Order: sequence, then structure tokens, then C-alpha cells
Amino acid sequence: MLKFVKHHMESITGIEIYPLISLLIFFLFFVVLFYWVFTAKKEYINTVSNIPLDNQNDLKL
Repeated sequence: MLKFVKHHMESITGIEIYPLISLLIFFLFFVVLFYWVFTAKKEYINTVSNIPLDNQNDLKL
């Protein structure tokens, strides 16, 4: 089964660029994510991390 898929993919011209594009997108996404994490303000991180623990916004039934 794998030989059939591999042989079929090799017959498509220009397909070798798609793994490179997907790797580049994956790498850029995580670089931007790490940049955002390290440059985010501590006040914002604390505010967002306390949202699930905030009982003032709960609806009383």
C-alpha cells in the first residue's frame, strides 16, 4: 500500500515544494508564538490566567 502511494506521489511534478512550505509555516508559527510569549506583559498573563478562578462573573441560578 505504501509503495503505491509513494510511487503515485513521485509521479506528480513539483510536489517536492509542499513539504518545504509546510515546514516553513510550522517553523514560523512557533517562532512568532515564542516571540509573543516572551514579550507579553506579565499583567496581561496574570489577568488571563485568573479568568477561570474569577467567581464574580458566574451567573447565580
